[in-house]
Amino acid sequence: TLNNLLPGKFATDRIRETAGVAPGEELPVPEGIPSGRYGDPAEFGAACAYLCSEQASYITGQNLLLDGGAYPGTF
Repeated sequence: TLNNLLPGKFATDRIRETAGVAPGEELPVPEGIPSGRYGDPAEFGAACAYLCSEQASYITGQNLLLDGGAYPGTF
């Protein structure tokens, strides 16, 4: 199978650094993300683990958008 994970903004050290937020401080609510928060890296890991699991063996050729609803529309 060949699937793609298409991540949006996740609460990583890189995002914290570019936003000027110290480790341990809460990130500000991001604009343009309908869920009103950054993604948790564990959520990305869980999605990846699922797509790599036997339970997802019938899923192929898909793009899984993990962006909290930030993408403005569909094709």
